[in-house]
Amino acid sequence: MLLILAVTLYLATWMYDAGRRFAGFERSETEQELDTLRTKTMELEKELAHLRSQADASESKLQIEHTAQQQLSRQVKLLEEENARLKEDMSVYENLALADGQEGSVSINQLRVEPDGGGSNLYRYRMLVALQGNKKDVEFRGNLQLTISTLQDGKNVMILLPSQAEANSQQYNISFKRFRHIQGTVLIPQGARIKNLEVRLLQGGVVKASKSVSL
Repeated sequence: MLLILAVTLYLATWMYDAGRRFAGFERSETEQELDTLRTKTMELEKELAHLRSQADASESKLQIEHTAQQQLSRQVKLLEEENARLKEDMSVYENLALADGQEGSVSINQLRVEPDGGGSNLYRYRMLVALQGNKKDVEFRGNLQLTISTLQDGKNVMILLPSQAEANSQQYNISFKRFRHIQGTVLIPQGARIKNLEVRLLQGGVVKASKSVSL
């Protein structure tokens, strides 16, 4: 009986260990597998951190390139506008050189009026004034006058510059020989809109040239 009991206990112990090994529950193998998984997890976390760093760097690079592209586009636009103005100036100069106008007569060319930006009620104007004739010592001395037609609260309102308060202002005194670019700003009441702007060159109270533009 003792012999049979000992054999039975041995067989039971052997079957238990064999079952553990067969089911994959060997402690040493389990610990080795856990170590392998931990190592792979750490490697994956490092790779993920590296990829995140590359993604952040790529995004920053794209933002820098986008900003540089915007700045380049603005510069190209400004150069194109400047080139167009120069071509206009050349055309005006050529026409004036070929014209048979009266000696000492003046003209207003390339009158432009546009908002100064930012949605404000400030407008910027610019023009090219020219003195006809071949005498280099001839000089025009006069005054600039602006007549602005605006729409305010559904009503037409005229604004005359310089105003009475600015009658003695040097801002509107004009003198030039041959050609001159003139630019300035006008401030209209808040909520108003410019419909038309007329520019006049006066000399001794007499209108020598005028030009208007509608917006």
